[in-house]
Amino acid sequence: MLRITDLSVSIHDQSILHHINLSIAPGSVHAIMGPNGSGKSTLAYALMGNPHYAVTSGSIQMDQIDITGFNASQRAQLGLFLSFQQPPAIPGVDVLTFLKESHYAVTKQPMDMPEFTELVLGYMQQLHIDESFIHRNLNDGFSGGQKKQFEMLQLLVLKPKMVILDEIDSGLDIDALQHVARGLRYAREQNPDISIMLITHYQRILHYIQPDMVHVLCDGVIVNSGGTHLVTELERKGYDGYRTKL
Repeated sequence: MLRITDLSVSIHDQSILHHINLSIAPGSVHAIMGPNGSGKSTLAYALMGNPHYAVTSGSIQMDQIDITGFNASQRAQLGLFLSFQQPPAIPGVDVLTFLKESHYAVTKQPMDMPEFTELVLGYMQQLHIDESFIHRNLNDGFSGGQKKQFEMLQLLVLKPKMVILDEIDSGLDIDALQHVARGLRYAREQNPDISIMLITHYQRILHYIQPDMVHVLCDGVIVNSGGTHLVTELERKGYDGYRTKL
């Protein structure tokens, strides 16, 4: 599904990521764990095509298509999805309009408003989002948990192939975290081939969504990869135990 080869990324001429190699197969879940400032969000933004993040070497392939030079819109149309760590508020744009326009921009499949509204309301029930949110301005006045639940709603509506979740668990209480995890499980039930890159500091979301592989990212380098035993190892010795390997 996604192949990252020798990827190095800089922002404002400062080198952040160094020679990242990673392959994510269809239907698999990969956790990217690391301390603040390790380059996790840089990796997410570079994969999604944020123009402020310059790829200085290497390539990104999705479904065997080289997307290194593609813009964010082209990547989204191929099935790449990024959930923001801090989703922005957009006053004046209501949730339903945003979802409908996004759905058409990505899928090019027209739907009439009653049909689309019914689709969205069904997904909102799955995520335990109150129906009143459908007419609210996008993320305007939303709590942290509501913003993350809305990210999951976008995921269900757009049906991407490859999902990048940038600290989707950040700032969530246990109930909100369970709603997010429920949305991810539902998305995987709907599409068993969906691939997930789960970027996180902590292991608590991994109790709900178990990864197939765990990668430790420190100072812009993947310093270790392995099974879920790495999560326990991280809890025991922390990230400083990996910095000595650089």
